[in-house]
Amino acid sequence: MADFDFDLFVIGAGSGGVRTARMAAAKGVKVAITEDLYLGGTCVNVGCVPKKLFVYSSHYADDFQEAQGFGWSVGETRFDWPTLRDNKTKEIERLNGIYKNMLVNSGCTLITGRGVMIDEHTVEVAGKQYTAERILVATGGWPFIPDIPGKEHIISSNEVFFLDEFPKRAVVVGGGYIAVEFAGIFAGLGAKTDLIYRGDLFLRGFDQEVREFTAKEVAKKHVNLNFNCDITSIEKQADGSLLISTNDGQQIEADCVMYATGRKPKVEGIGLEALGVEQAANGAIVVNNNFQTSVPSVYALGDVIDRIQLTPVALAEGMALVNHLYNDASNADVDYDLIATAVFCQPNIGTVGLSEEQAREQYDNIDVYVSDFRAMKHTLSGSDERTLMKMIVDKASDKVLGVHMVGPEAGEIIQGIAIALKAGATKAVFDSTIGIHPTAAEEFVTMRTATRS
Repeated sequence: MADFDFDLFVIGAGSGGVRTARMAAAKGVKVAITEDLYLGGTCVNVGCVPKKLFVYSSHYADDFQEAQGFGWSVGETRFDWPTLRDNKTKEIERLNGIYKNMLVNSGCTLITGRGVMIDEHTVEVAGKQYTAERILVATGGWPFIPDIPGKEHIISSNEVFFLDEFPKRAVVVGGGYIAVEFAGIFAGLGAKTDLIYRGDLFLRGFDQEVREFTAKEVAKKHVNLNFNCDITSIEKQADGSLLISTNDGQQIEADCVMYATGRKPKVEGIGLEALGVEQAANGAIVVNNNFQTSVPSVYALGDVIDRIQLTPVALAEGMALVNHLYNDASNADVDYDLIATAVFCQPNIGTVGLSEEQAREQYDNIDVYVSDFRAMKHTLSGSDERTLMKMIVDKASDKVLGVHMVGPEAGEIIQGIAIALKAGATKAVFDSTIGIHPTAAEEFVTMRTATRS
C-alpha cells in the first residue's frame, strides 16, 4: 500500500470542505485542508451570513414607520453605513476564528494557500507538495459578470459587503434570488434602487403565482423594477457617478452598479485540466453518485459540482461522502427531493416541493389552495403589504406536493412544513392539525376549499 502524507486532502475550506474534513478527522482519518481566501467560504464571508445581517438592518425603516400605529413615537432616524459594515465584519471575523478552531481541534492540518493538484495523489500549496490517498475539491463558486463596456465599474456580491460609502442611488442587475434580495437591502437602507433584469419576470424556476405576487410586493418597497431590460454600457461621469445606458433607451444615473447575474464553479488554476478531470460546459466538475470524478482518487462536492447551490446541501454532501468512504456506507447518495428554500427579499419567500406548473406536468389532477391576505399586524401598522400562502395537492393520493409562502418569516414557517412534506403529509393531515392562533402560519391548516383544480 502506498505511503501518503494524508489520507484525505481537501482543497477549499467552505461549508462542504470544512464539514467533510471535520467529520473525517473525527473518525481517525488523517486530513489536511487548504484555503487561500477565507475560512467558511462564501456563506460565512460574502454570502448567507452577512447578507442576512444586512437584511435585518434593512427592515428597520419600515419597523420605525409602522410602530406609530401601535402608539410608539419614533424620533428622527439616521442610518450609518460604517456601523453596519464594521459590526458585520467583526462578526465574520469571529466566525472565521470559530471555523479555524473547529478544524484544528478536530485534528485536521490547516494549510494556508491555494491548493493545486499536480497529479492524482499530490497537491501543491505555496511551493510545497503534499501527497494524499484521496483529494477532495470543494472550491465553491464565484460571481459571473458579463463583459460589457464599463465592466470595471461593476461590483459583485463579493464587494458589496465592504463598500467605503453607502450609495444614494443603486442599480442591481439580475433576476435570481441574490439580485432580488440586494435590491431590497439597498432600498430598505435608503438608496434609490433600480432592479434590471433581461427577462419578463424575476425568480425563474419559482412558482409563477409566487413570482407575480412578489413583484408587486417588492415594488411597494420602493424598488423600481425594469424587466425585459439590459445594460449596454456604463460610463463614469466627472462627478464620480455612473451613467447607465440600457437596451430600451433608458439612461439611469447611479452611484453603485451591482451585478448578480449568476455564479460559476470556481475551478480555474487548481489542476483539473492537467489531471484530465471531466468538467461540464460551465466548468462544473462532473461526479458520480459517490462524488467521485473521472479520476478515481479525486472527489468533488458543493457548489463546484453545480447541483444545488445551497449551504445545507454542501453540508449534507460532505457527511454523505464521509459515511461512504470511512463508515462502510455502500454509497454516498444525498436525497435532493423536497429541499426547502427561502429568498430573503421583502417580504420573504419560503418554498418547498413542486410549483403549480411542475405539479401540472407531473400529475393528472391537482387541487390548488391559495390564500392572499393582509396580515393582522398591518391592520394597525398602516402598511399595505400582503401575504400569500399556497398549497398544491395531488387529488388521487391527497399528498401535499408543494407549499409556498410570501410574507414575513416565510423561511421560518416553511422549514417546519418541509418536515411534514418529507414525512409524506397529506392534505387531511394538515386539515386535522389544530392551528396556533393568531398567527399567519395557521392559515396552512385552515385552507379548506380549493381555489382551483
